[in-house]
Amino acid sequence: MNKCLMGSFASLIALSTVLIGCSSGSGDSANGTGAKKTKVTFWHGNTDTEKEALERIVKAFHEQNPDIQVDMTYIAQQGEGQNEKLLAAIAGGNPPDAAYFDRFEIGSWAARGSLTDLTDKAKADQINASDYYEFAMAEATYKGKLYGLPNDTDSRLLYYNKDQFKEVGLDPEHPPKTIAELEAAAEKLTKKTGKRFERIGFIPWYDQGWIYTWGWAFGGDFYDKSADKVTADHPNVVQALEWMHDYAKKYNIEDVAAFTDSAGSGADNPFLTGQLSMTVSGPWRIAGIKKYKPNLNYGVTPIPTPTGDKFTSWSGGFSYIIPKGAKNADAAWKFIKFAARKNGQKIFSETTGNLATIPSVNEGIKDPATKKFAEILPQSHNRPVISAGSLLWNELSRARDNAIHDKGTPKEILQEVSQKVNSELHK
Repeated sequence: MNKCLMGSFASLIALSTVLIGCSSGSGDSANGTGAKKTKVTFWHGNTDTEKEALERIVKAFHEQNPDIQVDMTYIAQQGEGQNEKLLAAIAGGNPPDAAYFDRFEIGSWAARGSLTDLTDKAKADQINASDYYEFAMAEATYKGKLYGLPNDTDSRLLYYNKDQFKEVGLDPEHPPKTIAELEAAAEKLTKKTGKRFERIGFIPWYDQGWIYTWGWAFGGDFYDKSADKVTADHPNVVQALEWMHDYAKKYNIEDVAAFTDSAGSGADNPFLTGQLSMTVSGPWRIAGIKKYKPNLNYGVTPIPTPTGDKFTSWSGGFSYIIPKGAKNADAAWKFIKFAARKNGQKIFSETTGNLATIPSVNEGIKDPATKKFAEILPQSHNRPVISAGSLLWNELSRARDNAIHDKGTPKEILQEVSQKVNSELHK
């Protein structure tokens, strides 16, 4: 029986807090020797290998810290900006002591006072920004204050089918570097009968083809930090969306939509089935290829740019945070500090195959394709750390869909995004 349920009186208390992982006022429990243990409630939304990785980290932490008991509790997360249970627990004054948290959300949560400022703790324990990739620590920082410790990350590259390149006379060892080369290759690779695509060379907005992806590839930016102003209508971002709009018009968006709407996932992903010759995706795609199509002859290369140089990417990932009002913040800090440092990240990376946010951990990557995703990280961007970050993401997604369906000009659409998000940002 869980120790926080022992005793009839304790049972009544615990039942009222079961959704928040049985956290109690003192957080103490007895260990086998009769000494008190401080209990840290830790919320996460992971399953499969990522859950296994966290369990291994907790086990390693317990071995070094026998006076602290970390209790993991799974809390389903519905998606970007949707952590209602955690927000409700913080608002109710009874949050978990630590949580596994999307770094993308740190800005908006810190702005509303929902996270504990970790700046002084990190300084005291000599946790330096230089220990991590610049983008990862930037994403965990809001207005000069640190609110999370980075854990894993990702990046985006162009996957391409080498056998299909050979089939149409393209050199599989020289994939496209420029946007013009990408378009030319896509045209050669595409097979279409009437309105039906048997195979499509490339779809700019498919998989990880967000405006962030192409806006940065075209040399644009989305936020002016000095002016605290969203710049979704940056000229180069507009240029990127105009390119996506023109591509949709060339290939007939309705025909492409019919293709993507019928596309499967897992073993039926169109890149794995050979129906899509090139796609922008992350390192997680490698695991799917190994599982479902181990003999696929593919390559990965930087996302093409208009000039064929200055290659970049963008990265997301998770962090460890301490919610505002945590009962056992000091013990929670010991845990998240352990998990986010080199040994903890090494456990997580080796278990999941995810990239780490500490460069030295990624030096041990053996898989050549995964290694390329790590190599682009020093040139990677992060989404703006602002209070309206979730709104900006949603509006950019809507803008992309409107542009490719010809519902306004890309410039006008992106101007509306900037106006709407800046209005919210400066309330």
